[in-house]
Parts: sequence; structure tokens; C-alpha cells
Amino acid sequence: MGGYLVIITVSGIVAFGLVKGVKVFDAFLEGAREGLYTAAGIIPALTALTLCVSALRASGAVEALGQLVAPLIGMAHIPTETLPLMLIRPVSGSGALAVLQSIFSSCGPDSEAGRVASVMMGSTETTFYTITVYFGSVGIKKTGCTIPAALTADLTGMIIASLTVRLLMGN
Repeated sequence: MGGYLVIITVSGIVAFGLVKGVKVFDAFLEGAREGLYTAAGIIPALTALTLCVSALRASGAVEALGQLVAPLIGMAHIPTETLPLMLIRPVSGSGALAVLQSIFSSCGPDSEAGRVASVMMGSTETTFYTITVYFGSVGIKKTGCTIPAALTADLTGMIIASLTVRLLMGN
């Protein structure tokens, strides 16, 4: 069924372009060319971000920071098992998935920590990756208040994730 949906969608786009008098193939080639330029422009920033994430995880900085903020997490009634996820989620999506899997393995997906972690994954963003991609693709070097605002939104999402699970699931 999904294959038919793709064919119908692409055919509809081509038909619409032809009706509007657009040279569809030329427009496709121009879009692909711009996409390659954009990708080439953000590769250095993504490489730097990947290096930084790897260095933070390998150095033990994530664990050290986790131990530092653990008392605050406990006071907010957020399961301490989700702390590594809270630290890695804004930086790395694949790292966050690995941490989520670890939480599922150690606590179970239906545990309070598993539920809170699941909601956190759905209500937060890989902030630094997103900023790197979008700002890097248009050449913005000064992010202004974007990073503090985005990290505040992530923190709010994480706190509300725990509150929501407690209220809806009764943990």
C-alpha cells in the first residue's frame, strides 16, 4: 500500500507541475544541485559536532556531569535512570537512542523510567545537531539566544515528560 502512495504522490506532483507549465525535470535537477551544495556546506560543522560528542562520551564528562546534577533531578521527581538521556539527547540522536535502549534493558519499557524516557525522546530535540544543520546551511555563525532558548525548551520538555507520566500513569 505504501508503494502505491509514493507513486501516486510523485505522479500528482509531476502532473501539477506540468499543468502549471513548470519544466519538472529541470526543477528537480536544480533542487538536487542546491541540495548537494547545502550538504557540502554543512559537512564540516557536522564533523565537528560528531567529534565533540564522541570526545564527551569517551572522556567520561557525561557521567561526571550526571553525578553533579543527580540531586536536582531527584528533587524534581525525575527518575535518575533518565539522567544520561537528558544529557545526551540535545547533542546526539543516535546516542540518545542507545541510552533509551539501555534504560529499556535495565529498567523495562513499562517502568516509570522507561515511560519517562520514551516521552522525553518524543518531546525533545537534538538541539545542537538541528542548529548545526539549519544555521550551517545558510551560513549563520552567531546563534544569539537560539541555543539558550532551545535548551530551555528541552529542559521543559524533560520535566513535563516526567510530570505527565506521573499524572497519567500514576507512578
